[in-house]
Amino acid sequence: MSPGKYGMQEDWEKDGVQEIMMDFLLPTGILLNFPVSRNDTIKNIKRMVWKNARSEALFNALGDSDAYVFTCINQTAEREELEEESRRISDVRPFMCVLRLVAREGDRVEKLTNAQISLLIGKGLHEFEAQKNHEVNEFRSKMRTFCEEKAQERQQLSWQQWMEYSFPCDLEPCCFPCGSAKSKNTKKIFINIKFEACDHDLLLSQESFMLQQDPQDLPEALIRNALKKKATVFRSVRQEPGDYTLRCNGTWEFIYGNHPLCQFKVSSHKTPSLVKCPTFTDQYDQQHMYNKNPPQPTNQNTSSLWSINEPFYIHLVQGNRVNADEGMKVWCGFAGLFHGSELLCKVVTSSEVTVCSEPLWDQRLEFDINVADLPRMSRLCFALYAVIEKTKKPRGTKKKNKKAVSLAVTYGIFRPSCTTHRDCPIAWVNTMVFDYKDQLKTGEFLLSTWPSVPDDKSDLLNPMGTVEKNPNVDSAAGLLIHFPNIRQYPLYYPPLDKICDLEKNGDTHISFFSGTKEEYLKLKEIMDNKNYTEFFEDEKELLWKLRADVREYYPESLSKLLLITKWNKREDVVQMVSLLRNWPDLPVIQALELLDYSFPDPAVRSFTVRCLRKLSDDEILQYLIQLVQVLKYESYLDCDLTTFLLERALSNRRIGHFLFWHLRSETHVASVSLRFGLILEAYCRGNIHHIKLLAKQNEALGKMKALSDFVKSGSQKMTAEDLKLCIRQESYLEALSDLLSPLNPSIILEEICADKCRFMDSKMRPIWLMYKNQWAQGDMMGIIFKNGDDLRQDMLTLQMIQLMETLWKKEGLDLRMIPYGCLSTGNKMGLIEVVKNSDTIANIQRNNSNSAATAAFNKDALLNWLKSKNPEEKLDQAIEEFTLSCAGYCVATYVLGIGDRHNDNIMIRETGQLFHIDFGHFLGNFKRKLGINRERVPFILTYDFVHVIQQGRTSNSEKFERFREYCERAYKILCRNGTLFVNLFAMMKAAGLPELTSFKDIQYLKDSLALGKSEEEALKNFKVKFNEALRESWKTKVNWMMHSLAKDNRP
Repeated sequence: MSPGKYGMQEDWEKDGVQEIMMDFLLPTGILLNFPVSRNDTIKNIKRMVWKNARSEALFNALGDSDAYVFTCINQTAEREELEEESRRISDVRPFMCVLRLVAREGDRVEKLTNAQISLLIGKGLHEFEAQKNHEVNEFRSKMRTFCEEKAQERQQLSWQQWMEYSFPCDLEPCCFPCGSAKSKNTKKIFINIKFEACDHDLLLSQESFMLQQDPQDLPEALIRNALKKKATVFRSVRQEPGDYTLRCNGTWEFIYGNHPLCQFKVSSHKTPSLVKCPTFTDQYDQQHMYNKNPPQPTNQNTSSLWSINEPFYIHLVQGNRVNADEGMKVWCGFAGLFHGSELLCKVVTSSEVTVCSEPLWDQRLEFDINVADLPRMSRLCFALYAVIEKTKKPRGTKKKNKKAVSLAVTYGIFRPSCTTHRDCPIAWVNTMVFDYKDQLKTGEFLLSTWPSVPDDKSDLLNPMGTVEKNPNVDSAAGLLIHFPNIRQYPLYYPPLDKICDLEKNGDTHISFFSGTKEEYLKLKEIMDNKNYTEFFEDEKELLWKLRADVREYYPESLSKLLLITKWNKREDVVQMVSLLRNWPDLPVIQALELLDYSFPDPAVRSFTVRCLRKLSDDEILQYLIQLVQVLKYESYLDCDLTTFLLERALSNRRIGHFLFWHLRSETHVASVSLRFGLILEAYCRGNIHHIKLLAKQNEALGKMKALSDFVKSGSQKMTAEDLKLCIRQESYLEALSDLLSPLNPSIILEEICADKCRFMDSKMRPIWLMYKNQWAQGDMMGIIFKNGDDLRQDMLTLQMIQLMETLWKKEGLDLRMIPYGCLSTGNKMGLIEVVKNSDTIANIQRNNSNSAATAAFNKDALLNWLKSKNPEEKLDQAIEEFTLSCAGYCVATYVLGIGDRHNDNIMIRETGQLFHIDFGHFLGNFKRKLGINRERVPFILTYDFVHVIQQGRTSNSEKFERFREYCERAYKILCRNGTLFVNLFAMMKAAGLPELTSFKDIQYLKDSLALGKSEEEALKNFKVKFNEALRESWKTKVNWMMHSLAKDNRP
């Protein structure tokens, strides 16, 4: 090895190197050295070691090879036991080419499971143990018990229940009542059924028949007719429908249950097959769901906490690793307590100290709140900042400013000397006042801070931020604080049942008042206004006075009552918690709002999860992205929301699949790495069989990442042939084939077709991977792997488009949307579904024009392209598809404020469906160039779109008016569900998306959905926007022309 070179990283990454020389140290002291293939598995290498060791001394002392395991030093400089022996050595990538053989110790099955989980979640389980944290240990123990009990319950499922767990039906939203009588006018549907091979007749696998069914028929009727056809044609014995199910070819999608056939989402190429089912004799034994509260600590003196009418205080001891200039002053200016977003008491000012790397304050900070009035979820927030003293100088004068470093916990603080000082945030950190066992904290705590780069310098704190310490303790600034022992015994916050006992025993005075007619009218005005988020003092007093009436007549406005509750007054807390016990369950739309960080009280969050339990599996999947994000607002590891998500994930494998990837994609984020890693471990322990499927997907994604790095690292001369050559390697072919698609676990990615794979020439070099589909001759399936872009904003936008489609379909309006699959799988990487048989508008226009300058103005290009793809009898249907989808995307892009809508970001399928891609800008963040807004229309509606809608005839106004009616009807449906969209976007604030960080960013959505306005007012405003989009569409064409000129690379 050359001087200065350490490790084998470069050797593992070299292309073409098939063999590596490795050293093997045996327990007998013998050292072996021989070459191994990069593609060899650990199991094969162990066989080779035993073969080579036979000729060495002390071989008989080794014994059985299964009694030993290889260990190595991995790329993170940690000792790793290679229990998972199916891994290739090229995937293990030891730091040095040395493997040590050691005797196995402990439970091999347990160690193998731990190794598989560690590899899958990207975190070694030893990292959790190294925390030496009681909360972590208790959470792991409780969740393991919970998840393993769920796994045992699944062992008792019947066939039908097992199918519902493993392969939930993919259904269209039902816009007609279930079980409705069949209409005599309903057209029959034709279904092509294929008979899979039987044990006695392999020829049946080649036979398929067309059956005619009523669309309202249940799957059992189709199976019965198929078996009848089979018995007639092959003269076989009649069989029972219960012994069979219907599977869509080439997928793990099944047609079963009590749903009409017309409700199943089955593509035309997915021919159902009749499949023999295994039978189960054990019937499901319905058990009580495990949902026990954690045991309360014993010997709690809970009454004492509320009897301590002494001010709460802490000691600010010192800081360390503070990055400030020597000789300057440090201002430890302010400290404050928060409950959610509410500041509980006045800020506290501390003394100034001289700056150094370890500034020493050693000062008592007393808060204007009694210990008895501390709410359960009180959090203490700190901000470390520099104070820059500015001297007024004439413009153009350059002089260095004096600096000081300050430590503060503040919320909207104004210093008297603000004209000569400027606060420069450095870091922040939050910590809870009570621990996870409800005990008031005591003793010293060293808080590792987080770097602070807020956009708004007036708010130096981040009360919405995590209460976890920064794990990078060696580099982060630290803050040492001390919680005093207020009493000689531990102080606990009263549990919920104790709080309610206080009400029953009359320890707190609870009374409700009747209001005047004017007060009730004012209350109605407040309740009816959906935009009410800030209240005047008299309005707060009115809401609190009439809180019983709010529960009785406006229960869906619970959030408004919670916002005005005085959480720093224990009497009011008792009344609110008691009121909540009898509060009727909220609709899901209103319940989701209560998961925001502004509502941290455990009784509120427990009530919210209770309301969410009525969500169907499809609805859970619809909102899962947001439910994962609001986990970041939870103050403790063990919470109702975590248990709820795990419970539903372990009851439906599809939910489990997406929960896994939503969590796994953010395990690199330091603030949630511990929480998400622990939830992932719990899920894996509750579903050991799912680990293998997920591990295969994880391995494939690792290879895709390697391919992307290979393409990006190459020169400009890198060609698609280089990529194909790399994919053809044995390790890549095996890893990239025969797996379930992370985008849709019902889809099987069988055999990768290297000859059809390529990469795009855009900045991030996305890779197109194409797969053969043996069930559809000549048909292929494609996915795009992107490395370098955060796909979470695309995921959110496509989720909203899918939700819009669902809402429209529920009201009988199918606008033929294409919310294609998109999934973030890691740090700035993920997968996108390839929509087959489609092209961009830019390509269609360029290919139908002589120059890029005129392409955007060719209004006949789109219609001519559709004519070329659709013969005369199909053209009308293609234009109808275009009209419907264009209406849908006009409304969707307007409501969501989607920007960067050039002609390379809008595509059309050969069937006529228009759809948008690449959602890098939304909520009105339109692209600008040289300070000029390039996008000046509410949405894209150009005259070439209108030309298609009117079938190429300018006089065909009837078609265009029908298109306008589609748009208006779609918009009204979204406005009626405006609160849902606002709440879902609000829940995404925790994601840290650049264009969605605060409630201010959501104001665009409230305006576009006309929240708080009548339907007539909303529609009137939309009509204005519609006409503006049509009138100003020439500006869009100019923008498209400029884009085409910039992108045109034709010879």
